[in-house]
Amino acid sequence: MDHALHWQKSTFSGGGEGDTCIELAATPTALHLRESEDPGTRLTTGTAPVAHLIRGLKSGRFRTS
Repeated sequence: MDHALHWQKSTFSGGGEGDTCIELAATPTALHLRESEDPGTRLTTGTAPVAHLIRGLKSGRFRTS
């Protein structure tokens, strides 16, 4: 199913050899995440949980200090 997904790396990854990065592929109903060094292992989730996480991060809810 890789051919159906368009994987993107963060622009912060630097693109050099040996860099590790989280890659993201989106479909209308799901977000797929994988580690660039281990592309066979993936996490798939809906868009609502990710939106909730981003709102929490922006609000400072997850700060430890």
